[in-house]
Amino acid sequence: MKQEVIKELSTNDLRERLEEEKTQLLRLKLNHAVSPIENPHKMREYKRTVARILTEMSKREKDAQSK
Repeated sequence: MKQEVIKELSTNDLRERLEEEKTQLLRLKLNHAVSPIENPHKMREYKRTVARILTEMSKREKDAQSK
């Protein structure tokens, strides 16, 4: 998920998306532990998406506190 798309989402949508991404990452990790997955690059993408969402959420919280 690109940063531009993340910025357009509402805060509630970000929270929901964060939970979905974390769940998908956990599933991938468990599947990879049992047997190697075809594309391990997916795990990196999920991690980066989670980090982008968390960054945007903390940025919004900081902006809300400064106002």
